[in-house]
Amino acid sequence: MKNKPKSFEVKISVPFFDLDPMQIVWHGNYLNYFEIARAALFDHHGVDLYSYYEKHSLIFPIIKTSTKHILPLRHRDEIICKATLVDINIKIVVDFEIRLTASGKICARGRTEQVTVKVPEMETLFSIPEEIKKAMGF
Repeated sequence: MKNKPKSFEVKISVPFFDLDPMQIVWHGNYLNYFEIARAALFDHHGVDLYSYYEKHSLIFPIIKTSTKHILPLRHRDEIICKATLVDINIKIVVDFEIRLTASGKICARGRTEQVTVKVPEMETLFSIPEEIKKAMGF
């Protein structure tokens, strides 16, 4: 990869409704935090994947996710979720890091992978459109 990875950070305050019965954030909600940061990363670079779908009949489904939980998040924790675009050639690969704002302690790391799919054919394309790569600095 020639280009330096692009990152963007969002601050989030953990809401009560994200907790499980043990009073920590339910594991599935980490993907919501990743999505908030991923969308902000793309917005920051002027890329709206939904508008791209409306214009070009291409969607960008997530085909793989992974999360490593390191420290639990609790109600009202102030966190920073950092999304880093690591690849955008054949698929969009974004790495994530969630850390506590106050201490900087890392609570979770993750990754998502997305591909381009032409609709309504549901045909997977094995490249990301040049317009999107250019907007993201690749």
